[in-house]
Amino acid sequence: MKRNIFLILTVGIFFVLPSIAGAEPLIPRVNLELGTAENPQDVSSTLQVIALLTIVTIVPGILIMTTSFVRIVVVIGFLRNALATQNVPPNQVILGLAMFMTFYIMAPYWSAANEQGIQPYLAGEISQEEAIEKTFEPIREFMFKQTRESDLALFVNLSESERPQTQDDVSTFVLIPAFMISELKTGFQIGFMIYVPFIVIDMIVATTLMSMGMMMLPPVMISMPFKILLFVMIDGWHLLINSIIVSFR
Repeated sequence: MKRNIFLILTVGIFFVLPSIAGAEPLIPRVNLELGTAENPQDVSSTLQVIALLTIVTIVPGILIMTTSFVRIVVVIGFLRNALATQNVPPNQVILGLAMFMTFYIMAPYWSAANEQGIQPYLAGEISQEEAIEKTFEPIREFMFKQTRESDLALFVNLSESERPQTQDDVSTFVLIPAFMISELKTGFQIGFMIYVPFIVIDMIVATTLMSMGMMMLPPVMISMPFKILLFVMIDGWHLLINSIIVSFR
């Protein structure tokens, strides 16, 4: 979790610094006051600030639960295990690649959410409730596309709610876990397809070594270079990334 927060902060700085380059130094003024609220609006504003700070702390979790991040990390993790390369590529590289691929895949949906919900709210054209609803509409559309009906039905039944007639009747709290287990299942299916050719190489190498009487030589030491060579020769990273992105369309 700490690594995810660090990566998100790094990306934020990467995109924010160019926009303020050349401007005068921006030094925020922080003023904290404790006192008695004079009207209900003060209490409401305080609660909104507390809610906003709470949401900021769980932003990494929200990004994981509602985006393509889970599937990408699972698939790349399967690839690393299939190649038997231990910690290569390292976790930081996998998380960084998964994060930027998530930005690429989710960019159209986040852009639609910004145009439909955030910008009209900042312009004062819609209320806060309408802004939240319109902001989540593109994200819900993405999750519905990737969620299996059986997984969605599972959580609808567990919630003991009425059978939804349309997608609008499905609660977001029901949609998110259904989306996550669908992503895990899809990631495992892709991972199985990745494993198959590398298992064949392991079997061929193990059989060859046994037939030569080299039973004390670990097959992994011989098969790993061949698996890496095969992966490089077929331009594996290109095929893998292309397959992951196409799977979301």
